[in-house]
Amino acid sequence: MTLEHKQMLGELAIMLMADMKSHAKRKEAFYKTTGQVRYDEFYPRYSKSIIDRIDEVLSSHYGLTKEETDFIVNYDIKYRLGNNAEEFDNN
Repeated sequence: MTLEHKQMLGELAIMLMADMKSHAKRKEAFYKTTGQVRYDEFYPRYSKSIIDRIDEVLSSHYGLTKEETDFIVNYDIKYRLGNNAEEFDNN
């Protein structure tokens, strides 16, 4: 992998984690075996633009065509993003 690809992926990873955390919601649940549990629930659909940029960098690294990249970016989008997939569509 080129240094440029590594640097871009590193920057995008930091951006993705910050964006995922900014959209996370703190949840609580009670279980008989473990008791009270607090956890963060993440919503990757809100970070799709960053995930798409990561896909583009990886596609460039692997030498994928525009059509192959488009397939990866839009694969099962309606299932991965939920009912509001249209608002995230890049086309």
